Amino acid sequence: MTQAYADKAEAILLDIEGTTTPVDYVFGVLFPFARDRLETFLAENSQVEEVRTDLAMLRQEYETDISQGGDIPQWQGENPIAAVPYIHHLIAIDRKSTGLKSLQGKIWHQGYLEGTLRSQMFADVKPAFDRWTEAGKKLFIFSSGSIQAQKLLFRYSDAGDLRDFLRGYFDTTTGPKKETDTYHKIARAIGFPPGTILFISDVIAELKAAQAAGMQTLFSRRPGHHTSDSEGFRAIASFDQV
Repeated sequence: MTQAYADKAEAILLDIEGTTTPVDYVFGVLFPFARDRLETFLAENSQVEEVRTDLAMLRQEYETDISQGGDIPQWQGENPIAAVPYIHHLIAIDRKSTGLKSLQGKIWHQGYLEGTLRSQMFADVKPAFDRWTEAGKKLFIFSSGSIQAQKLLFRYSDAGDLRDFLRGYFDTTTGPKKETDTYHKIARAIGFPPGTILFISDVIAELKAAQAAGMQTLFSRRPGHHTSDSEGFRAIASFDQV
């Protein structure tokens, strides 16, 4: 990877997990935090309109799973606490569910405000953000985590508040991360031709979708990732290489 290649991009679109942030922080800290606090959170906030909206989306998802004969925990009755086993199931399988991600974001919000959570960034992230911004690049985030959760992660990071570097955030409300049309939508939203956008992710299916949309791509090969096989995509081990 050469600096000349990076210079071709006017905008840089970044995944989070395995790209800016260790996988272990997401699976080892954030997911358990949301799982362990879920029941108490629902007991205290189930009448909040935004939480009711999340639960309604999750209920629709549950009904779809049931109709497809899925082997899933039962969600019976109207008591929000009855949803806990099903939501725990979704967390365990890391389903990219808009309702789940929105609900998790609200629970994490409490943790960040309390000071219980402090998000982790790879050491090269802040220097890269400085360098790219000085070079005139526009930085954006695309993660399956909700936009709220993304903003919290970059606000309460161990590298400081990084939000001023970021020009926008995208989540699954824009579209699935493995579908080409989603990347066309992102390009239109940020106002850059796809060919001038560099997307960096640790998920090959996402890179394939972005590439099909005409974006430049890089595979993020970070410590703790489940595979180091880039399947032919240019690979980096650090943002220092970009």
